[in-house]
Order: sequence, then structure tokens, then C-alpha cells
Amino acid sequence: MKKIFILTGEPSGDKLASKVISHLKVTKPDIEYYSVGGEHLKKLGIKSLFELKEITYLGFTNVLINIFKIRSKINETVKDIIKFQPDILFSVDSADFTLRVAKKVKSINPNIKTIHFIAPKVWVWRENRVKKLKSYIDHVLLLFPFEKKYFDKEKMKSTVTGHPLLENNNKDKIDISQIIRDNKKIFSIFPGSRLSEIKTLIPILFEFVKKMNAKYQDIFFVFHSTSDYVQLIQNLLLKEGLKNCGAISDEKIKSHIIESSIFAVAKSGTISLEICKAKIPSIIIYKMGFINFFIIKMLVKIKFANIINIAANDEVIPELLQSKCNPTNIYNTVDKLLSDKQTIKKQITKTQEIISKFKTDKSSEIACSVLIDNLQ
Repeated sequence: MKKIFILTGEPSGDKLASKVISHLKVTKPDIEYYSVGGEHLKKLGIKSLFELKEITYLGFTNVLINIFKIRSKINETVKDIIKFQPDILFSVDSADFTLRVAKKVKSINPNIKTIHFIAPKVWVWRENRVKKLKSYIDHVLLLFPFEKKYFDKEKMKSTVTGHPLLENNNKDKIDISQIIRDNKKIFSIFPGSRLSEIKTLIPILFEFVKKMNAKYQDIFFVFHSTSDYVQLIQNLLLKEGLKNCGAISDEKIKSHIIESSIFAVAKSGTISLEICKAKIPSIIIYKMGFINFFIIKMLVKIKFANIINIAANDEVIPELLQSKCNPTNIYNTVDKLLSDKQTIKKQITKTQEIISKFKTDKSSEIACSVLIDNLQ
């Protein structure tokens, strides 16, 4: 029996991996799996070596503080992959963790094929990274067509899949009236999936909600979280005594909530694509420690944090980062947009134009075919 080890480093990667593997399980059911994964892969019956929250650290300083824990987890993961003897190591996103593991695995057993999904953003960091990547990754799967030229330049095997989260999936109807009562309008808030992000953004978002509640009594604010941290957010909401608020983690319910929302405030990341897919207007927020931000500004060579804005080379979706990420700025930006239907319409139109360039209903199928080809 063929074997695949699935390696993720955070909830978004776990979700993307599950999209591909659920398709692969139907296409080729006789494969044995093991993983470092989260709730999505668990739902597919795939065991994880440990919980994802043990390795989700944000920023350079947090990584430095936890460096010995991270090294220990990398070594533990490498040891278990070698013991499992997979035909393929399928790593997904979280390059700082997954690629370090892949490099070590390849050096120990070159016969294990290494396929990485979601290429390191060489167009953000360093283009010469591809040369190093080629030495231990056999095939890279790309979300966006504009990435391919960087890998073609180094003659590295790559395939553009498009983004699995932009696929059109048939959904069961879900009654959300028990969650959103009194016919209130829904406002979605995404504070992040890492504990460090939540600790940073929740106080800011709570103050923003207080400002919104003072003006808008017909809105219910839904905080989208993971199963690891939804209880934490619920407890913080109760402690703060915020009205018209709730927190959810169920993926099926979350997708319906997004589609029913009038607006979304989201931390920069993959979730922005799902919001755009649902044609919901939004703004992007993010904040990290000064040292982390300074280091990133020294290394990064792009103007925007959000992939939609990067692809458009324009601030299609407003970005409130660092000092701009404060309750007053968030409130003023949202309040202005909610009363400006024309600007909202322009944002939705532009985001649809952009995501149409890398949207396909066959993303999981394309990724799946690459895995199957490498199992032969």
C-alpha cells in the first residue's frame, strides 16, 4: 500500500490539505496516511502526530523565544516521517516549519518524494530561494499563475493549481436563525487562528465593536475562530460584557455566516479570498510587535499585505496595519464604507475580476493528479 505523510503548520494549511486529500481518497482510496494536521484532516480519519497549536508561532521574536520547542518538534516530526516511510511527503504552506522538516527528511532518505503546496512567496522575499528549494523539493504546487515564472527560471517542476478555497462546492442548507436572532444583520470578524494573533487583535476588535454598537443596534457581530480558541473568545466576550456578539468554529456554519454577512473585518491571510468569493465587502487589519514589523519591512519588497491588493498592485481592499490598526481607524473606515454603496460595489466588482484570474473548480483535482503521478 502506498503511503503519504501530510505536513501542515497551521489551520489554513490543514484546511487546504483536506480539500486535496478528500478528493484523493475518492480517486485512489488505497493509500495510508499520517500527518501533522488539524481538525479538517482529523475529520477525514487521518491521525496527527501532535496538535497544531504546539507549533503555531507568529513573528520572529516569538520564534526566537520558542526556538528550542520548534527544533524539538521539527526533529520529532522528521523522526516519525522516516519511521513511517512514506512514498510522498506532502507539505502544505507554513514554510518556516514544513520546509525545514522536508529538507531534513530529503537528506536522510532521498527516495521520499517531496511535494510542497503553496509556494514560498519568492516574489515577496528572495528570488534566489528557488535554487535552495529545488535541492530538496521535487515538485511545487502554485496557487497563482504569476508565480510560475520564478520556478521556470530555475527549471524546477511546478504546477499551477489555482486556489482550492475558491472552488464552487455544493453546500447543505443550514438554519442560522438560532445563532443570529431578532433578524439582525451579520457582521463577520476574523481575529486570526494563532493565539498570538488573537491576543493582539481581540482587545482592538472589542473596542471597535463597542463603537459600532453605539451607532448600529441592528448588527450582530460574529467572531470566526478555530475549535482550539473559540471557547477562549467566548469567555472573553462574556468577561467584556459585549452585546450583539458571538463566536463560532464550525466550518459549515462559518461559510454560511460569511455569505450572509453585510461586511467583514479580517486579519491579513487566506480568509480574504473566501470573503471575496462570497462577494462580501471587507477591510484588512494586522498588527505585530515593532521588532517583528521592522525585520519584515527590511526583508519584504511589496507594498501590500493582502493577496488581492498584491495581484491588483492597488489597495482594492483597505489595509489598516500596525499603528493604523486601532479601534478608531477601524470604526471610521467601516462606518464610511457602510454608508458608501458605490465604493462597496466597486470593491466587489474589482475583487471578482482579480480572483477570476486564479479561480478554478479543478484546483483540488489538479493537485490530486500531481500526487497520483508521483505515486507511480
